[in-house]
Amino acid sequence: MTLDPKKRLMLDRRPLASGNERMILDIVRRYGPISRASITGHTNLTQQSVHRLIDGLLERGLLRTGAPLKGTRGQPSPTIELVPEASYSLGISINTDSVVICIADFRCDIVVEEKLDMLPSDRKLTLAALSLALERLFGQYNIPREKLIGLGFSMSGFFVSQDRAFNAPEPLRDWSLVDLKPILEDRFRLPVWLENNATTGAIGESLRGVGSWCQTFAYLSFNYGFGGGLVLGGQPFYGFYGNAGEFSGIYNPDESHKRPALQYLIETLQKNGVEIHSIEALHRQFDPTWPGVEEWLVRTMPQVDRLVASLIAVIDPQAIVFGGQLPRKLGQMMIARIHMPSEREHRYGVGPQEAKLVLSETEGDPAAIGAALLPLRMRSFY
Repeated sequence: MTLDPKKRLMLDRRPLASGNERMILDIVRRYGPISRASITGHTNLTQQSVHRLIDGLLERGLLRTGAPLKGTRGQPSPTIELVPEASYSLGISINTDSVVICIADFRCDIVVEEKLDMLPSDRKLTLAALSLALERLFGQYNIPREKLIGLGFSMSGFFVSQDRAFNAPEPLRDWSLVDLKPILEDRFRLPVWLENNATTGAIGESLRGVGSWCQTFAYLSFNYGFGGGLVLGGQPFYGFYGNAGEFSGIYNPDESHKRPALQYLIETLQKNGVEIHSIEALHRQFDPTWPGVEEWLVRTMPQVDRLVASLIAVIDPQAIVFGGQLPRKLGQMMIARIHMPSEREHRYGVGPQEAKLVLSETEGDPAAIGAALLPLRMRSFY
């Protein structure tokens, strides 16, 4: 069923607040509960302007007053904090062997994350199952549908057209080269934002992971395929065509099977007698002593070294995050084997400062969490 023009107008994508109001909301998100005076210190606005903006957001129910801060001199004033139930945001992540739903509240806290017991190879069946699951979750968690501000949808693959059709891996053929946005809007009656799962992983990391201490980082997304995302100065960087972070593009066809895509690790493990048949099973059961792990690392790490060196040289990030569906123990093994550019000889024996190599700090499915936070970022925060 297709939405008529009037109904489509109801799928509102406009920001929920002005630019300065969104700045205030983002400060409270990052530092709250926080005093009014402290909020002013994070802006270039006058105290009078900040107080006026806060009063307006309090009246609209986006902010509320909380308990005074302890340990302050004089009569402490109430703190300011976000109202978590002011609005909610929905995220859906489609990977080659998983379907994940995530719902976040206005504070960017995760209300629920649920993985469906199915493979997503059939698009229509998957969307029908998602609809049923969402109605159940809305009732279970008492989420009013009218408070949902949007749907963030993420999937493996890259964009190939102006309507942001995905070119997805072979297991997701039924989702590929299709204009998904109107299909999803018709199905879920929400404004939809589409991004690949590496970019939403980076967004989730910026709002609920290393973004708490790092504003410029590269996010490496190890999944069935391999890609990534960039966060520069606290903002996701999408690129002109929406494909920034397609790190596999630096490898030539002869190197394709050597890039750090987990599909090739599974193939190597199976060749060595390890019965692992999905990325989900790999993530859940990974054992660093499995035969084939060392073989994969020896073949793959030179390509990871080159990518790390390229990222450091081109964007000079504060951190490079190893994320996606990468097993943590495997990530630790990879980080320990990286040859950093600083290990080379430099003039006068002094090299530049370089990025920290860290594991993802996002708890849960990073792509689904980032997808759920995407509408909140687009409509409410910086």
